[in-house]
Amino acid sequence: MHARWDRHDRLAVTGAMTVSPLQKRFGLYVSLASSNLTGDDVFAFVQQLQRHLQRPLLVIWARCSGHKKAARRLRDLSGARIPVAFLPAYAPELNVGEQCWGHTKYGELANCIPHDVDDLAQEIAGSLLAKHRRPDLLNAFFLHARLDL
Repeated sequence: MHARWDRHDRLAVTGAMTVSPLQKRFGLYVSLASSNLTGDDVFAFVQQLQRHLQRPLLVIWARCSGHKKAARRLRDLSGARIPVAFLPAYAPELNVGEQCWGHTKYGELANCIPHDVDDLAQEIAGSLLAKHRRPDLLNAFFLHARLDL
């Protein structure tokens, strides 16, 4: 008999794709969690990213409830220091983060059969870390979305 892992385990990924406006330098930053993410978690991720980058940010999000809550917290606590813009409704093709995640989930990990949730976390982290080291691939996600940088 083979051991099974609980398919109800959770693994949530939050991430940010960055591009510097002048040098066109691309980056990918992610965080994995073993529970569903809340707006507070997304807010904390953006604050941590801003501290790490030490540069002004413009955050562009989809219109999910966690993003909306995090945007309200950013506005209330940061004022205009970290501005937030939202993608149009029903426009996943414009979401470069979804392009990146789809490349991982439906491309590189499509045939992955992890032994447990920790194994899955390692596979996801490895795939996303490899993308962080591939600015040409990150640029391709922006090109696919037809976003003028």
